[in-house]
Amino acid sequence: MTRTSLRRSAFILTPLILIGAGASVRPAHESVRAGSDAADHHRIQAGDSTLKIQYLEIVTPALDETCATLAAVHGIEFSDPVPEFGSARTAELSDGGRIGVRAPMRATEAPVVRPYALVDDIDAAVKAAEESGATIALPPIEIPGQGTFSIYILGGIEHGLWEL
Repeated sequence: MTRTSLRRSAFILTPLILIGAGASVRPAHESVRAGSDAADHHRIQAGDSTLKIQYLEIVTPALDETCATLAAVHGIEFSDPVPEFGSARTAELSDGGRIGVRAPMRATEAPVVRPYALVDDIDAAVKAAEESGATIALPPIEIPGQGTFSIYILGGIEHGLWEL
């Protein structure tokens, strides 16, 4: 396998691994629970709090290939490009969340998989991230009819926040 084909495989496999990761981080006593629904797969239970991924953003130069692979593997259908999401092609998830795949918007934008966690108060969440040492890459911005989002960077990893 060539180095280029290994990189291409990594671009395709990384989002697939992340999509399935929600189920594997659940405590053992929860994974054996009977009657769990599909929404549990995108939620991580931690004490009394639940982390829900509202939007999973994939930025890749292999836009068409990534959408085709995700559609074939997971049986989801992607939209036409949505201008409000950076021309991402999006698909609704069974728990009310969404996945979006888009091409880089500038030559210097690197490929990334960025989960956006749902929060009740985005301003408080951004403040907490900043106080924890994160760099705010994008302050809260509203997408009319979709919610408000923000991006922070901590330890070289990009994280998103989303308030409905």
